[in-house]
Amino acid sequence: MPTTFSRRLFLIPLLIAAAIGGLGAETKKPAARRARDPVPFRLPAAVRDTPDGATLAVAPIDRTTRPAVGEAASRIDALLAARHTVDGVTPPPPLTDAQFLRRVSLELGGRIPTHDEAVAFLDSTAPDKRTALVDSLLESADWVSRFYNEWADTLRLTERPQRNLWSEPYLDWVKRSIAANRPYDEWVHEMLTADGKLWENPAVGYQLRDQGMPLPYVDNTVRVFLGTQIGCAQCHDHPFDAWTQHQFYELAAFTAGTRSGLGGKPEKVLRKEMRKEALADTADATARNVRALVAESRKRAKESGKKVDNSFLQFLQANGTNLNFRDRQLKLPHDYQYADAKPEDVVAPHVLWGEVPEEARGLDGRAQFAAWVTSRDNPRFARTIANRMWKLCFGVGLVEPIDDFRDDNPPSHPELLDHLAAEMIRLDFDLREFVRIVVATEAWQRRAIPFDTTTGETFTFAAPALRRQSAEQLWDSIITLVAHDPWAYERPTFEAFAAAVNLDLSGRNPGFAAAHAAFDRYEEAFSPRKTRARMLRRYGYKGQILARASELPTPLPLGHFLRQFGQGDRETIDGGRTVATVPQILAMFNGPITHAMLERGSMIVDELAEHDPGQVVDVIFLSVLSRLPDKEDRRLAVAEITTANDRPTGCGNLIWALLNTREFLFIQ
Repeated sequence: MPTTFSRRLFLIPLLIAAAIGGLGAETKKPAARRARDPVPFRLPAAVRDTPDGATLAVAPIDRTTRPAVGEAASRIDALLAARHTVDGVTPPPPLTDAQFLRRVSLELGGRIPTHDEAVAFLDSTAPDKRTALVDSLLESADWVSRFYNEWADTLRLTERPQRNLWSEPYLDWVKRSIAANRPYDEWVHEMLTADGKLWENPAVGYQLRDQGMPLPYVDNTVRVFLGTQIGCAQCHDHPFDAWTQHQFYELAAFTAGTRSGLGGKPEKVLRKEMRKEALADTADATARNVRALVAESRKRAKESGKKVDNSFLQFLQANGTNLNFRDRQLKLPHDYQYADAKPEDVVAPHVLWGEVPEEARGLDGRAQFAAWVTSRDNPRFARTIANRMWKLCFGVGLVEPIDDFRDDNPPSHPELLDHLAAEMIRLDFDLREFVRIVVATEAWQRRAIPFDTTTGETFTFAAPALRRQSAEQLWDSIITLVAHDPWAYERPTFEAFAAAVNLDLSGRNPGFAAAHAAFDRYEEAFSPRKTRARMLRRYGYKGQILARASELPTPLPLGHFLRQFGQGDRETIDGGRTVATVPQILAMFNGPITHAMLERGSMIVDELAEHDPGQVVDVIFLSVLSRLPDKEDRRLAVAEITTANDRPTGCGNLIWALLNTREFLFIQ
């Protein structure tokens, strides 16, 4: 990876002097002069204001465990070193302080460091400054945002998985679980067993994500948490693995009794279900009230000659969705074709391997399934999450793909995976502590290695693989150059959402007027249309909302910067990509988000205004690349600034050029 400025193709002609008037001024303008400045601010005041920081409370790191972290990291390094000796691998050199700062900020904080953060770290002579920085990042809102983005891709988090499912509370719950550093097995078990309405028990969002699709739900759950692809066996015996269709149905039989109340089912289906089996009183009343209000809405629409307000009907359906479980028999499909059973035979629940933990055997089927998935005696649970977290740090899993554990796809380093799984259990599934150990290894703190996953070669793990920043890291890094307060906007809490959306339909019918008044309150506070309009007014710039990627609506439209750079559509598990495309080049050269960083009032423009002209090159390099320029870098940078039409244009050219280098786009 070239790092010398002279080897970069940049110096893109830009017409930006008007946009960044005053860039590189000798001193910051006095407040009175700024008030009379004729050049208007184009950036919203919310992101120009002095930052208050994120409101999310993050569990602190236990610094007394640092010696234990170092010892655990050394054991991993010893396992890798033994393998490197056998394979004849020579590890790359260690990271410099500047390279470490940038990598750890991106990998643990999801963004590049600010200018002040870079200066403070590089100037520090403290012997433990690397360890201190890791600990600080892992207990910050930046870590929560970074880790949330990873889980959003894996869990397919979206505000509207279906029109009548409003999942904002679930998304907030995932963020809070990360911030509280809850043990992984604990919050997975809660997702698999939760009951209730989304804004009363947000963890139900996981089961509702595949509402009405009980077989894909089992497939997705096993794939995400046990790293095993059994989806083919829904319809036929697996062509590449040992799983049969009968085994798939045996596993699905555990969760067949999951119900979501109304869920958005047609009224005829609801009436049929209510005749077929007695519902609880609350569910009965809720179903009756929803039907009555839907009928009243249609009647009024017909009388007035207007269309039915589908948004109101979806509001009623969302309030009628209440997840619950009652054991129910599951039958094989009518076209089952194998000799081990007959079509439509009842299937007895049975796990794919091992046994249901003894303490859960007297519980209902869903609880048994959750206990089996998250059991410490289920080897694939610990191995899958250890492999997933290892890939988060190193860019390549010990098993690839990370959700394809099978006998004929063994781990590249079996001893290491065994050790990491044992570590995960020893740490009581503390994912943050696991990452803390991995980034403390000598292997992780070495220069990245270029690696092409399509070659079929085995990665050595002598250092992390060279990777382009993810879409979210790239967006959040540019936001760091733009916004003084990147946390000006945060996702709504589930309490706030509940207060606006909740309509109690479990008792007496509230009446059409009261129900519609509740709907109007929700529309004003949280409807997607009004929420977006409000966000654009307060945090918008040229149609872009200047907030962290974790706080933006999801999924975003196809033309958005994040989607252009590979953010997943939230329909497929781990759907994010980092492949290069032409639209990405255009977005970096001339997109609205990159224009924003050169606007008056942006973080980097204000940083330059606070320094003498002779310091602007250092400020730009530290802000964009987290390092000082070398001799050749400085010569070329000074030449560009001094030969430009004016200083603002020259500084803008330099900033934009560095932003489009491989050194910025990739994580060394």
